Amino acid sequence: MLTTSLAAPPSPLSARRRWTVLTVCALSMFLVGVDTTIVNVGLPEIGRGLDVGTRGLEWVVNAYTVVLASLLIVSGALADRFGRRRVFQCGLLVFGLASLACALAPSPGVLVAARAVQGAGASMLSPVALAIVVNAMPDPRERARAIGVWASVFGLSMAAGPVTGGALIAAFGWRSVFWINVPVVVAALVLVAVFVPESRARRARRLDLPGQVLLTAVLLLLVGVLIEGPRIGWASPVALAGYALITVVTAGFVLVELRRGEPLVDLGLFRRPPFATAVLGAVAVFVALNVTLLLNTFYLQHTRGWTPLATGAATLPMALGATVCAPWSGAMVGRLGPRRPLILAGAFTAVGGMCLTNLGRETSVPLILVAHLLIGVGFGFANAPLTNTAVGGLPSSRAGVAGAITSTARQVGAAVGIAVAGGLVAGADPAGLAVASRPGWLLVAACGLFLLVVARASRSGGVDTR
Repeated sequence: MLTTSLAAPPSPLSARRRWTVLTVCALSMFLVGVDTTIVNVGLPEIGRGLDVGTRGLEWVVNAYTVVLASLLIVSGALADRFGRRRVFQCGLLVFGLASLACALAPSPGVLVAARAVQGAGASMLSPVALAIVVNAMPDPRERARAIGVWASVFGLSMAAGPVTGGALIAAFGWRSVFWINVPVVVAALVLVAVFVPESRARRARRLDLPGQVLLTAVLLLLVGVLIEGPRIGWASPVALAGYALITVVTAGFVLVELRRGEPLVDLGLFRRPPFATAVLGAVAVFVALNVTLLLNTFYLQHTRGWTPLATGAATLPMALGATVCAPWSGAMVGRLGPRRPLILAGAFTAVGGMCLTNLGRETSVPLILVAHLLIGVGFGFANAPLTNTAVGGLPSSRAGVAGAITSTARQVGAAVGIAVAGGLVAGADPAGLAVASRPGWLLVAACGLFLLVVARASRSGGVDTR
């Protein structure tokens, strides 16, 4: 479990060295975030290149996000035990080698497997890099600024993925979205070896292997049913067996976690309404983002006949909104608390989704771009207050755990969003795809409205000293 102590011992690093460490770690975070969304815009090209349909393409995306979500917490625990720099370097190496395998994949099965390994490598980057940054910056104000930069890079990376992917595919083909990772990983490995100091937790937590296995099984079963449901039938015997299995495994996970002294997921945190709603809010934000990205990709390329480059360019307003509003949101949280930016996030996301609930073949491009801008603004405003709401009022011994759970929730939201969006448009012809996607835009709007509930809950959070 990620157990970074916010009361780290004083660091001997110079100011320049500390901010160099942040830069190196933020580079890895950018890589993880971009790879979560960069593939979306290339899915039609991958489908044509490997002769795979929509459901197979959903697994190309979700093999990465499910494994990433499943292993985030345990990767933090391994880093605390064996050394953060060591695990970080291992993650970079695994991520780079898996990217090579993705770029060379001769079949859909190999690509999905390589994406799963890529997710395992990514799980060793995001929480571990944040722990390195916290450990390198003992001054609370400097650390707060660093985490603000971190949050901004994260928001930018997720929004920049489709734009970057569209440009690479237009110039070099779909395999280039994986080739591009290799030189970045090599540079990061060199920079980590030169600039990043080794650190460990003063007391590493025990690994919860039963909890880890059950959490992974729950996520795989949930996403698998969502992806395959339209094909097998939601009321078929196989689907009903899937629902029963999800229920049993989830119950088993809860029982195991409640009985362990050092569980993988501290379920006691969910007794705090602000924390519980913030985690659900993180899921909602990433459901909305990934539904938007996938529906946008299939609609613009299949229904409107746009190129991958033009499709990626259509997400520029989203990237702009996220880039501008993420640091603004962090500043608002520092001055005013999380409620106002959460209200803005919910309002903009809801209005953006509503703009496209009547999407058709001839919907005006300006309306589509405005909707993307609004959703991007909502995404930019959401991340900082959700993190603040999740960890606010917690002692430092539990803040790292809460942050890790919130990060996991984001990736779960990404996986669910891809599965739901893919299920809506699977099998739809270009003429009917716009109509088939309309429930997805209603879902985006509903996610925005749910953030207003989170904003209300953020007002009632008190200090928890347990």
